Amino acid sequence: MNLLNLETSELTLHRYPSTNDPNLQAWDAADEYLLRELTAEQLQSAASQGPILIFNDSFGALTCGLAHYQPIAISDSLLSQEATRRNWQTNELEELPLHQQDVLAPLPAAPSLVLIKVPKTLAMLEYQLLRLREVVTPETRIIAAGKVKEIHNSTLALFEQILGSTKTSLAWKKARLIYPQVEDRPAVTNPYPTVWPLDNTDYQIANHANVFARASLDIGARFLLENLPRQKRGLMVDLGCGNGVLGLMALEYNPEAELLFLDESYMAVASSQLNVEKNRPQDLARSRFQVGHSLNGIDSNSIDVIICNPPFHQLQTITDDIAWQMFRDAKRCLKRGGELWIVGNRHLDYHIKLKRLFGGAECIASNSKFVILRSINR
Repeated sequence: MNLLNLETSELTLHRYPSTNDPNLQAWDAADEYLLRELTAEQLQSAASQGPILIFNDSFGALTCGLAHYQPIAISDSLLSQEATRRNWQTNELEELPLHQQDVLAPLPAAPSLVLIKVPKTLAMLEYQLLRLREVVTPETRIIAAGKVKEIHNSTLALFEQILGSTKTSLAWKKARLIYPQVEDRPAVTNPYPTVWPLDNTDYQIANHANVFARASLDIGARFLLENLPRQKRGLMVDLGCGNGVLGLMALEYNPEAELLFLDESYMAVASSQLNVEKNRPQDLARSRFQVGHSLNGIDSNSIDVIICNPPFHQLQTITDDIAWQMFRDAKRCLKRGGELWIVGNRHLDYHIKLKRLFGGAECIASNSKFVILRSINR
């Protein structure tokens, strides 16, 4: 019999950070399908033979569901890790060790069972499969899962190319399982991080696999780049830094400022650090790199300038919750007279939120799609 039915189990699972929609649940059909596929006997056997690895568990449904088999949850997202910790506590699992690691850390050798939630981008999937290829054995059982609409021929081709012959299950609740078999395959060079030239500069921008805009500058960041604040002093923060290109140019434009590169993605912060090391090594002494959610843990009244290209989605969910938290945290953390600079799509109406928090927002620049706003902490 299958191990766990999330619909009827006693597990209590929440999304973190919470969204305004109470109907959004902290698991999906792919999570359910994976758990339906496994029996307690299979998991006990796997746990006795080697590590059990779980990739891309968004809110901890798989990790909490398999808690008694001590899986290792591997993620690029600090938010996902925090969600898993909170759900672990909610379900009173603290007597069991919670094993988590970021996606850039070395993988345990010879895992017995690997569960993969198919990530949103092929680049991330390719990176993870190439890393797995280094540690799996022919005896390793690998099961991946995703929504039917997100599993394409190109997805299956990556499993075939990197791991071995691959089969798929029938669809169930619009989800599908993928069963690759580890076989001998020609070695494939890991192409990540990728590198591309930044227009009108001598900079070469490195991007790890899960960082947005892996081959060129996205148009929102490009517009903000053209209108960055200059000649500022004190502490500047590139909030939600991605590959750090905004902070990199802020270092150039603000030679007397210190820069904090901050993102909830481990790959983003690693990309930012790599880009400063490669392009402005002379500025490493005034640069800091930190994985964090918004400005959690940052002292109040400690920042002079924040630059931000806010995300408007969490995983596949469109939401302004993260942007709203960034704005509220900015209000708390900026010094009196400190400045928040943001770029956003015009239709998002960020000026309304900024007016509520700061009493107003100045339009620095705008075009047909984007607007750049500055609010001052009075």
